[in-house]
Amino acid sequence: MNAGPIRVLIGDDHRIVREGLKQVLAEATDLTVVAEAVDGPAVLEQAGALRQQQALDVVLLDIAMPGMDGLEVLQRLKQAFPDLPVLMLSTYPEKQYAVRCIRLGAAGYLNKSADPDDMLAAVRKAASGGMYVCPATAEALATAVGAPKGRLGPEALSHREHQVFRLLTTGLSVSEIGAQLGLAPNTVSTYRARVLEKTGTRNDVELALYAERLAQRPADRHGL
Repeated sequence: MNAGPIRVLIGDDHRIVREGLKQVLAEATDLTVVAEAVDGPAVLEQAGALRQQQALDVVLLDIAMPGMDGLEVLQRLKQAFPDLPVLMLSTYPEKQYAVRCIRLGAAGYLNKSADPDDMLAAVRKAASGGMYVCPATAEALATAVGAPKGRLGPEALSHREHQVFRLLTTGLSVSEIGAQLGLAPNTVSTYRARVLEKTGTRNDVELALYAERLAQRPADRHGL
């Protein structure tokens, strides 16, 4: 890492979130935001340019990015820059996404409602080469390690199945999901069938209720 401030790229499609993150990071003299991006392709472009200049230390990346979701961006970043720390941001509870993110190479998982001090600690931890694990993420990891093989649930979904799962729960049709992911409708239908089987649901309504139950489970006692 460079001797100066930790240089951060923020990837989030909501301006109010980016402004809030910048305000939090501005409170620390050892951190500086060097760029921001509003979608997946822009994150990849900005990260590539900054890394060529050796001017980027950490990426703060939203999961629900338009065009290319954050998990796919994370995969591409880790393929191109294996040593670049990426902290994932989300409004979803840790048990829904944290384990998946860490398995894909993330340096940590942060809920957007995290305390500013925890946010700063996470960025510093990632920049130093470590992994930031809050109590809720630690619990999710422990549960995943102890889960029997073949267990049904979100963690049983492949990366593509999880993309389809997330988009189905936002109310998109099979055709709309296909257009967004660049897949034929028949292929999306196949993924949808696998998602229903692995989540133990029978239709899109039950799947939406299933996702809502997941989201309503408390993240952890500390508000992360």
